[in-house]
Amino acid sequence: MSFDHLPCKPSLALLTDFYQLTMAYAYWKSGKEKLEAAFHLFFRENPFHGGYTVAAGLEQVIDYLNHFSFSQGDLEYLASVTGNDGKPIFETGFLEYLGKLGFGCDIHAVEEGRVIFPHEPLIRVEGPIIEGQLLETVLLNLMNFPTLIATKAARVTHAAGGDPVLEFGLRRAQGIDGGLTASRAAYLGGCVATSNVLAGKLYSIPVKGTHAHSWVMAFDDETEAFRAYARTMPNNAVFLVDTYDTLEGIKNAIEVGREMREKGSQLIGIRLDSGDLAYLSIRAREMLDDAGFEEVGVFASNDLDESLLESLKAQGAKIGVWGVGTRLVTAYDQPALGGVYKLSAIRNPGEVWQPKIKISEQSIKISNPGIQQVRRFYSKNNTLADVIFDVEVGVGEGCTLVDPLDMTRQKKIRSNTEFEDLLVPIFKKGKQVYVSPTLEDSRAKLKKDLSRFSAGVKRFVNPHWYPVGLEKSLHSTKTQLILNFRESQS
Repeated sequence: MSFDHLPCKPSLALLTDFYQLTMAYAYWKSGKEKLEAAFHLFFRENPFHGGYTVAAGLEQVIDYLNHFSFSQGDLEYLASVTGNDGKPIFETGFLEYLGKLGFGCDIHAVEEGRVIFPHEPLIRVEGPIIEGQLLETVLLNLMNFPTLIATKAARVTHAAGGDPVLEFGLRRAQGIDGGLTASRAAYLGGCVATSNVLAGKLYSIPVKGTHAHSWVMAFDDETEAFRAYARTMPNNAVFLVDTYDTLEGIKNAIEVGREMREKGSQLIGIRLDSGDLAYLSIRAREMLDDAGFEEVGVFASNDLDESLLESLKAQGAKIGVWGVGTRLVTAYDQPALGGVYKLSAIRNPGEVWQPKIKISEQSIKISNPGIQQVRRFYSKNNTLADVIFDVEVGVGEGCTLVDPLDMTRQKKIRSNTEFEDLLVPIFKKGKQVYVSPTLEDSRAKLKKDLSRFSAGVKRFVNPHWYPVGLEKSLHSTKTQLILNFRESQS
């Protein structure tokens, strides 16, 4: 994935919050620019009240990091920024430092298409503290939204029960990049095609579409509108039948379908876009079958999401292809993932990492310390549990998971249990070492991942709690850091 689709192609180093730059300046001014830090990007709750989340956005992160630098125009702009006294905030020496600054961090990340859970790091950044700090906002920006949309798409396609789901949301998406990012993430999450032609070109996603009501309204007669459309594209004929009267529209579609058959072409389907979709799809299926068009599909759209799909399925709707738009690409019922980026360790170059922790009165907001990795355990090819551990300490021959929010919830993992570590090397000292998979490979990875989780984790209402915990020694370190802080305050 590339930023080449942007309307203009400026340096993107200023795609950050201003306080990242003021902190970087303060680090530099304090002589801490050589200090090394470890940061982790994660989220605290699954979106949509669900039982899992789908990682997405890494490809755009890789593209950003491979082109990270401050342009002369960036530095000139920063030189013009003034404080309350009207004087420049940043001195010339710091701007010269930024002008020479490259990207030299180590990055480990969860691959796109992997199923992940709260508190598990999606990305780990290790390197000079200024570089790590400057990446906070942009990494969150590039990861939060696609992860949210890929998760929504996975839920929608799960509700479809194997029926094809088409992403039709561009016209309701949040701007150009929002539309492109959503289309790619939706395809990653399980949609089989998009209406977004530019996304189709950029990301090799299949494109699909029918026609609008305006096509039918442009003719004096609905049947003639269908007939003209069939003449134009006999290999892509799906008729929208609800412009005036849906049942009459189905009859007209069948009439034109017969004419197409006589000429050697085939009606693909009819689309419903309003009304009682359960009732109308059942009637449409009956009418098509009675007319000998058993192979013609019933498509449906109209503000669909996973809840509506599940309801329509339960009502016996005869819909074979689902067009999902607004509620998918805008993550209609949850506008943000809520990802965060926290410092977890610091050191002077060559020295031992010193774990750091962020304290809060809210337990869920107390961060995890150390250089973290996520290990997923399996039993008979099914997922068993995930453990977050400190790579500087490692995991022994079997381990105990401790729930980060409730230490009484623990799970022991037997030694010799099959496992894999989810965070893989992406950059080493600023050089990419990761070979990016194709989008199709990432889709296949998600499909495999989801197949290994129980149905309870994937259900929409009161999903099963999948065991994720801190390795016992990491939990002990975290607890001791909290106690040390509180004792120092007493």
